[in-house]
Amino acid sequence: MSAEEYLLSLPTEPIGSIPRPDYLLRGRGDLAAGTIDQAEFDALADRAVRETVERLAAIGSPVVTDGEQTKSSFMTYPLDGVDGLAPDGVVIPFADGHVRMLPRLTTGPFRYGVHAVRYLQAARKVASVPVKQSLIAPSALSLLYPADGIDGYPREQFLADLADEAERDIRQCLDAGADSVQLDFTEGRLSLKLDPSGGVLRDFVALNNTVLDRFTPEERARIGVHTSPGGDQDSTHSLDVDYAELLPQLFSLRAGRFYLQLASEPDPDRVLAAVAEASSPDQRVFVGVVDPIDPRVETAEEVRDRVLRAAQYISPDRLGTCDDCGFAPYADDVSTSRDTAFAKIEARVSGTQKAAAELGC
Repeated sequence: MSAEEYLLSLPTEPIGSIPRPDYLLRGRGDLAAGTIDQAEFDALADRAVRETVERLAAIGSPVVTDGEQTKSSFMTYPLDGVDGLAPDGVVIPFADGHVRMLPRLTTGPFRYGVHAVRYLQAARKVASVPVKQSLIAPSALSLLYPADGIDGYPREQFLADLADEAERDIRQCLDAGADSVQLDFTEGRLSLKLDPSGGVLRDFVALNNTVLDRFTPEERARIGVHTSPGGDQDSTHSLDVDYAELLPQLFSLRAGRFYLQLASEPDPDRVLAAVAEASSPDQRVFVGVVDPIDPRVETAEEVRDRVLRAAQYISPDRLGTCDDCGFAPYADDVSTSRDTAFAKIEARVSGTQKAAAELGC
């Protein structure tokens, strides 16, 4: 199926991370302990990527990812190998009481240590269908800069350097054949919890648009934004923030695709009505139809019904489906089994097909 034919149907896509196999988790620990070398770990990583891509294709996913098998986390992969970082940065609290902490930048200039094109290239080597690539939004990495500044490296210069690196991250993937590029923007909803005035959110959107504006309309049609209240160790960081406060700013991002957590929302009709009002006709909306945090595997019929409900608010010709969030955004998250994740993805694919048949897509 060509890209044009795919987008004329009812598209369905994974968000990103899939739980790593046990042998890869052990290998990461062995590498840190020095009991295996980098080449041995790389062989395990190649195996995990191949198995992930092949299994996604086998259950009918029309678009695949590498499952973020070799990322340290969805957010911090650009920092691997970067010097000038201290461990005591911004703290992200989750509802169950656990936290994640970002590093703090101590010197400039800021440069990525790893660009995501390496993950894309590894997946494309073994993929038989189109591959999308998930990237971290520059707004998330802007949190690295300390509130009290860095001598000789003003915030304005940091943001300019960050925008250049984010552009490079996106452009390399587009140029290397990504079917689409997805910016992970979970900090959007979280920002409203940390700053209810919306000032931080507006700054985030402005920074992301600074990068998006560097791409042509045709390129932006292949760039998407994912938003959710986070998902780590079966907990969220901002599910209590009203979606309606986020959506007007979210859809002002100059991207062509939007991937929205929805399956776990207590009032999806209210959210869908707000999406219909806030989004524009040239923006395709992928709605979450399976919840990675819920241990129960959804049925294809449940997915179908969720799609049909969304189609009451969003025209089917600009509708798609996705998972609410990644299944293991951090490499050490083992709260969801690999088999459960694939079962949920299979239900999403099958249920979307059922809905497409009813909608005549």
